[in-house]
Amino acid sequence: MEWTETTGYSFYTTVVGAVLIAIVVRLFLGKFRGRKMNLPPGPKTWPIIGNLNLIGPLPHQSIHAQSLKYGDIMQLRLGSIPTVVASSPEMAREFLTTNDVNIANRPKIAAGKYTTYNYSDMTWSPYGSYWRQARKIWVMELFSVKRLNSYEHIRVEEVQALIKNVHATSPNKVNLKNRLMDVSLNVICRMVLGKKYLDGSEKEIVSPEEFKKMLDELFFLNGVLNIGDLIPWLDSLDVQGYVKRMKAVSLKFDNFLEHVLTKHDENRRGVENYVAKDMVDVLLQLSEDPNLEVELKRNGVKAFTQDLLAGGTESSAVTVEWAMSELLRQPEIISKAHEELDRVVGRERWVEERDIRNLPYIEKIVKETMRLHPVAPMLVPRMSRKDCSINGYDIPTGTQVLVNVWTIGRDPKAWESPLEFRPERFDGKTIEVKGQDFRLLPFGSGRRMCPGYNLGLKVIESTLSNLLHGFKWKLPEGMRPEDLSMEEVFGLSTPRKVPLETVATPRLPASLYENF
Repeated sequence: MEWTETTGYSFYTTVVGAVLIAIVVRLFLGKFRGRKMNLPPGPKTWPIIGNLNLIGPLPHQSIHAQSLKYGDIMQLRLGSIPTVVASSPEMAREFLTTNDVNIANRPKIAAGKYTTYNYSDMTWSPYGSYWRQARKIWVMELFSVKRLNSYEHIRVEEVQALIKNVHATSPNKVNLKNRLMDVSLNVICRMVLGKKYLDGSEKEIVSPEEFKKMLDELFFLNGVLNIGDLIPWLDSLDVQGYVKRMKAVSLKFDNFLEHVLTKHDENRRGVENYVAKDMVDVLLQLSEDPNLEVELKRNGVKAFTQDLLAGGTESSAVTVEWAMSELLRQPEIISKAHEELDRVVGRERWVEERDIRNLPYIEKIVKETMRLHPVAPMLVPRMSRKDCSINGYDIPTGTQVLVNVWTIGRDPKAWESPLEFRPERFDGKTIEVKGQDFRLLPFGSGRRMCPGYNLGLKVIESTLSNLLHGFKWKLPEGMRPEDLSMEEVFGLSTPRKVPLETVATPRLPASLYENF
């Protein structure tokens, strides 16, 4: 059609008319729906960027600073995404219990699309029949008490290997994170994959060092503030380069996971009544079950396997490293732990999992570490599925919800002297980490709580107690406790910025280190 003054005028009037109609409809619907939305308080927003100008390299700390101004329920706009932040135990309870089902969804972000097979894992899959089935598989099949108990020998053997490795390093400096990642990775690989695929025995498989880098990259990219998620019309530009990195690390994981599944298929082929030997076997068998409500496809099996490997490795290693960092700043706490270990366990054997219930001071050290250094400082973001009201404020459908457990752990109304590392604060208190006490939520709470928290606790407590039982610990020569950096790196997990280096010397009879 030729563009003339008449057609131009017609186009102009059509657009103006459409805009006017939209305004009228909006006003009508607003009147029909009733009162104006009563949103939580929050800082002034800017066009396009919203409140992104207030977010620094450690978002949980930036948001913490804003919550001190606006209260324990606060409204932000991250780009075009409305976001509500809960920053107190009371508000966490309101979101994660009272309104749990209303905010059980996940935001659809690039990390979920590109690193978890298009939202096919437990972490990023939307609330619905697929997620409910996945949750049932994890709770009833993968992390049942019976299955976890059957793998106890694996955890024992790998902790012993850690002790042997640290002993061989003594009295030289040891990079503790590398050792902790090794034990966590070996435990989870043997439980999930059936063997140490990453021990260098198979040339075509990625090296352990490269795999650790892949895990670090995965956790970082799943926690970043990606501009394309927050300002959708910039998505295709990938201005930060994060999507490119997501695709690259996803390809590496897929090559590894496809190799693992192929090997398992070969082992199962032609064997009648095959008995599952590891979690991948369980998942592959379930993928063939015609009675599942939702089909578990091969990409779903790979997504679940990746979740198991990543979650089972990173969280345990990060927590134990933070615990040792805090203890090295207060050697008197190590002395108290040694006294308890010597009294309960004695100096003629190693700590067993059954001993943990009789080591309350060790348990308090773990809780205090999780309070000050939660692995996921704002948990994994949720999203509201329907309009709801919390504390008198309206939370519209599609609002992103963050629970800042980093702030809750520093709430002076919940904790006395909250910035101090004091395991004794739990004396005489029944504060647990299982999602029922909203002062301490390292694994979250409600429907979206981490389903593998029991395994995480077993690995953390067993590893930490044996490291403390087997060695005296001190900082490298010339370093004072106040010199130890406690800076963080933000991602889906929050590890130390500078890996911890320390010196360990044996404190038990030599025969215990030799007879593994």
